[in-house]
Amino acid sequence: MKDTGYNSSFITYDDDATWLVTYADLMTLLLVFFILLYTLATFEKERFKTTIGEIKQAVRQSPELQGLTNFLEKPELLDEKIRIDELTGLRSRDTELFNTVNHMVQKAPGAEHLSLDAKNGKLIITVSGGALFGSGSARLFPSAIPGIDRLVNIFQEYEEYNINIKGHTDNIPIATREFPSNWELSAIRATTVLKHLVSRGIQPGRLTATGYGDIIPLVPNTSDENRARNRRVEFVLEKKEN
Repeated sequence: MKDTGYNSSFITYDDDATWLVTYADLMTLLLVFFILLYTLATFEKERFKTTIGEIKQAVRQSPELQGLTNFLEKPELLDEKIRIDELTGLRSRDTELFNTVNHMVQKAPGAEHLSLDAKNGKLIITVSGGALFGSGSARLFPSAIPGIDRLVNIFQEYEEYNINIKGHTDNIPIATREFPSNWELSAIRATTVLKHLVSRGIQPGRLTATGYGDIIPLVPNTSDENRARNRRVEFVLEKKEN
């Protein structure tokens, strides 16, 4: 036989190592797959952020919806993990509540005594203390009842929200047998409002009453006008935790 100079005995195959080729291919495919998933996830998150920003900008340009962006401001919206409950109607429910209260604040009789704000996902309805109580008194004016009852109707419609009633006074000291200080006056006023809500059918478990005296003024107590603003009762609505 003719010698071709090619010795097949020099070619060897390591049967125990051939799996490395298949394994390497598999790892490469997996790497590409996860890179693709990460790219898509990042794209969706960025698009979601952009959409939320556009919505907020549109809301800010509408005078009737001032404060709504604060109410909808929730840090988790910008987290990498987007909560399912934020995408299944709860935010629309918050917006519906805001619009309902906002319409009442603007259109109801005595609206000049009402204001609406939103902070940290809580809706705050503020009622001037002068529209509810006489000076140094914790007895509700009869004229204040219809306005509170309009709020009651809203509270009954939105049963998934708790209500914290907060009483505030100005810094003029009070010292009577009934109210030794502004602490007691503000606390009893808040409790009086709470009792009225219960009498109208609001579940007591949804309600709390707190008196803050003069320690959380809206504005400095430097004038009669400012002190009148600081005398107030706030209804703070916050969604119940599931």
